[in-house]
Amino acid sequence: MYHFCTISTNSHLYKTLALADSLEQGDDFVLHVLLVENGAQVQHPRCRFWNLDDIKSADNAAKIIEKYGNNNDKLRWCLKPVFLNFLLHYGEHKPESVIYLDNDLFFYNKYTFLFDLLKQHSFLLTPHYYRNDPRSHQNWFEANFRVGLYNAGFVGASQSATAGLNWWANCCIYRCEKNAFRGLFDDQKYLDLLPVIDEKAHVLRHKGCNVAGWNTEICKRIQAGNEVLIDGKYPIVFIHFNSTTIREIATGNDALLAEHFETYFQNLKKYNSTLVKDDLVLRYPFTDKVKYAVWKLFTEWGL
Repeated sequence: MYHFCTISTNSHLYKTLALADSLEQGDDFVLHVLLVENGAQVQHPRCRFWNLDDIKSADNAAKIIEKYGNNNDKLRWCLKPVFLNFLLHYGEHKPESVIYLDNDLFFYNKYTFLFDLLKQHSFLLTPHYYRNDPRSHQNWFEANFRVGLYNAGFVGASQSATAGLNWWANCCIYRCEKNAFRGLFDDQKYLDLLPVIDEKAHVLRHKGCNVAGWNTEICKRIQAGNEVLIDGKYPIVFIHFNSTTIREIATGNDALLAEHFETYFQNLKKYNSTLVKDDLVLRYPFTDKVKYAVWKLFTEWGL
């Protein structure tokens, strides 16, 4: 049995159920879903649903719920290490490993090799693969240091990850905020330290994992017959369909993922019949445009 988990609000449950469908790759699995709101009545044969009361006795849960209970976004982000730790130690038959997934991920190929890696490692981390050339696209280059080297939308953890998960939870209790001055980015930037403090943490180099709109340059998409490969050799295992990815596909900047997006969208429609594509294609927020303008101005001034 392969164990996955995610954390969701009621409004995004349709994405969670589509994610569960995508995990049907012929293997026995369960997707544990922690709901941070009450009231949702939903079932799925591959999902087990949990609420905040179920996990309140877990390490660090009470502190995080007390601190971020009025902010569903921060609550979801900060409960990742708590929920992973809870599942790894819950019940009589404790799983050897659990993989956390943001609910806007969607799988296209087998994932069992990820759990094989967790037999040898404490954590699995996926690099963002932002552009890294300081001579061009410097805003993306600097995003490595502002936003983080690893994407917190996918984190695998094994039984040996307990200390690291508690450390991550305590970091989230300390602060969960976007603050470039402090070197913080919500729950995510802390992951940069994990391979330093835990020698068994593993950086996943399979570029078909966490394919997204932010890594089109480093993880080049190549049409190979009827298949899209990354760098000409990696099959697409899963795509992170956040607003950046969907926007890049919609504008034609990531055209080779158009069919993958169509598959994803049709699965979403199964659980949200009124959904239209424009609901998913978000425009750049005005605040982001202002931040970029300020960054560019400071860069041109040499500051």
